[in-house]
Amino acid sequence: MKFYEAFGLEPKLALDSEDLQKRFYDRSRRWHPDRFSRASSEEKQRSEEMTSMLNDAFRTLRDPVSRAEYFLRESGLELSKDAPPELLEEVFDLNMALEELRGGDESARPQLVAAQERFAGMLGEADAELAGLFGRHDETHDQAQDRAVLDQIRATLNRRKYVSNLVRDVEKELNVHSAN
Repeated sequence: MKFYEAFGLEPKLALDSEDLQKRFYDRSRRWHPDRFSRASSEEKQRSEEMTSMLNDAFRTLRDPVSRAEYFLRESGLELSKDAPPELLEEVFDLNMALEELRGGDESARPQLVAAQERFAGMLGEADAELAGLFGRHDETHDQAQDRAVLDQIRATLNRRKYVSNLVRDVEKELNVHSAN
């Protein structure tokens, strides 16, 4: 997992953000292209590549959700594109309310505001669940249990990503129609 290696970190899901930032600044100073202005073209290119990789790694690892998605990808696990089955009915109702609002029916607004609040709460619950699962994964030394925890993380990330998209869609429509 090259992003972890770039910072000299053991691949874990729970990271100390202050330590990560300190490592980022330390390595960024070490590889900054200005330090290689008089170096050979190969060394300059290596400096630019390392700086780019450090920036990508920091951007990914500092955000718990991006970090978990990266960790899963590197572990050979992909997120699903399908809606979580437990949300299908609620999503259908939400889409109907969105269409009503787009059609000019302002009576759908309270339903959408309530859905937005409910989904925002679901995001908070998912984040708390992920934090607990990250700790469980990092403490696990049994391969079968490790895979089971990664599967739970994947399911939670799938649900979180889907709910996050719903929140974004509702906020967009509420803002568009409140401006009109």
